Amino acid sequence: MTEFAHLSETAASKLALSNRDRIQHIKKARWIGYGRAREILSKLEDLLAHPAQARMPNMLLIGETNNGKTMLVSKFREKHPAEANVDGDAINIPVLYIQAPPGPDERGFYNAILTRLFEASPRSEATDAKRDRVVGVLRRVKLGMLMIDEIHHLLAGAYVKQRNCLNVLKYLGNELCVPLVGIGTAEAMRAIQTDPQLANRFTPEVLPRWERNAELARLLASFERVIPLQRASQLVSPALAARIVDAAGGTIGEMSTLLNMAAIHAIETGEERITAEILEGCGYASPVQRKQAASAL
Repeated sequence: MTEFAHLSETAASKLALSNRDRIQHIKKARWIGYGRAREILSKLEDLLAHPAQARMPNMLLIGETNNGKTMLVSKFREKHPAEANVDGDAINIPVLYIQAPPGPDERGFYNAILTRLFEASPRSEATDAKRDRVVGVLRRVKLGMLMIDEIHHLLAGAYVKQRNCLNVLKYLGNELCVPLVGIGTAEAMRAIQTDPQLANRFTPEVLPRWERNAELARLLASFERVIPLQRASQLVSPALAARIVDAAGGTIGEMSTLLNMAAIHAIETGEERITAEILEGCGYASPVQRKQAASAL
């Protein structure tokens, strides 16, 4: 398949599919590795392997919405699935991922953990009893790491509730001696910084906006390698790269959406490559355009 040197071997093999099936393939979620993501994945591995101690190191994974946090966390979780424990009374869970409740709600936080573990969450159960049960269950499954997505929701709201949720995080970390990984926006980092003890334990790892630089060129080259189009698009060309990153507002999720829509449009029109005209005509609405449309209502 040397005539398709712009594609990976797997992507080139997809050219044999019908246009409909090729479009379905393009719509599937995919992992695009890049330098900063690989660096954070390595740090997560180090955290998971850290010996248990009284003051465990933690991580705060910070990034804007749609800038790759969820995909990165999913990639890490895939490597550490729950393990069968035929000789014990519970499976082993190296990494437990939960989504924080929509507000600073201690009971809601405990319920999120229990629900994820298929444990009952009686409404009548006292908060203290629920907390003790959470700790007991997490010890039973030999938890290695707790990942809390949308952690900024848990740390929002009035000062008293925010402080209470910060204390809950400290308590769980101290009791379980496992690393906590918070995933959220800059608001979470600001909240954590109000507690000196937690600020010292949570190392912020930021996924920044993408800019017009060599790292962006490498990312776009990776995208081009996996999107099965018959002709080379040269996404790394300065003009195309600038158009893509600017339209997407500098986030990888928006770039992926734009490139998917453009690739589908390229297939449907027979162009079979992504050009400035294809980007313009694919129907993509940028974050700025969506915001302007909402403001006009």
